[in-house]
Amino acid sequence: MKDSCVNCIFVCAIPIRSVNLKIPISVLVLIHNPNREVLLIERADRPDFWQSVTGSLDTPEETLDSAAVREVAEETGIEVHALARGSLKNLHHYVEYEIYPTWRHRYPPGIERNTEHWFALEVPVGTPVHLAPREHLNYLWLPFEEAAQKCFSQSNRDAILKFFTQPNDLMGRSEDGIQS
Repeated sequence: MKDSCVNCIFVCAIPIRSVNLKIPISVLVLIHNPNREVLLIERADRPDFWQSVTGSLDTPEETLDSAAVREVAEETGIEVHALARGSLKNLHHYVEYEIYPTWRHRYPPGIERNTEHWFALEVPVGTPVHLAPREHLNYLWLPFEEAAQKCFSQSNRDAILKFFTQPNDLMGRSEDGIQS
């Protein structure tokens, strides 16, 4: 009987998260301070892979805003709720990209593309960062130009550069901010 349920995820309707497969909808949160410095974190599973906070929705019902707040707390220890109202902004911009073949095993069979939604979070200079050691090794605060150059991901580079050099293109339809 055990061998007859090879595609259990579909036949038995087990939710994606129960078998630890990722949902191909994610958030990228560009954390910055008033000095135009950007927080980058180095992945534990890929040393020298520097990025902003990123992560997939935990469930199909999770909102993008909630995912952004959760991912920031999980990856940096920064609690969005403790910051000034409007610190977290949905940039109302998304990109779709191909999932690297080496990471496709994390997704349901046949999923090859991810949709990434961009957010920005302004924090005070000197905000403490507490990394999740299983996920990240180090962090850096860099001027935005240097941060963009150091990012592994093209979409992360684009997010940083567009946010600081073309903010009206991203935030033309932006709300006052998210206070969850």
